Amino acid sequence: MALAGVPLAAGPDRGRADPVRRGSPPAPRSPTTRTNGFIGTPLARRGAETRAAIADVFDRAALTAVWDAALAAPPWPHPPAWVHGDLHPGNLLLAAGQVSAVLGFGGLGVGDPACDALIARPLPPCARATFRAVSGLDDDTWTRGRGYALNTGLSAYTAYAATNPRVAASTRHQITETLANFQRA
Repeated sequence: MALAGVPLAAGPDRGRADPVRRGSPPAPRSPTTRTNGFIGTPLARRGAETRAAIADVFDRAALTAVWDAALAAPPWPHPPAWVHGDLHPGNLLLAAGQVSAVLGFGGLGVGDPACDALIARPLPPCARATFRAVSGLDDDTWTRGRGYALNTGLSAYTAYAATNPRVAASTRHQITETLANFQRA
């Protein structure tokens, strides 16, 4: 998940990052590394916002169980890793059925690579399983990734449900797939 092979002094650059594989070099704080205070931060910092967003349109008890499981997962025990920070289908370009480019690096920073695992949630189950196998994410990171997917999905859904049907449909799908994946686990 984290950007592997990224030079610490220069930050991620084109052709040197592998956004799927875990194990990027540590990203110590320096003039070229940053955190925006939100991307990749511990899930607990999003607790009140997420609990407030678990709306009646969804199964409150089931979503609360997903969120509680994500919060109960041990935090990222390693040094902060490079993360994209906003890895969702709208930030991917596909060509011939394959990812050809990743867009939207405004959230680039360092932190818990579980935040980038949210990209797996809208995928069909077979693709999600492949993504998980290729990414090498451990169970705890995968569980926290479910929490990030729930948080971002609920946040976007509550912000756009009444004004942008496309975003509402996309985030509803992300939320329902996150729940379905949790129930199958």
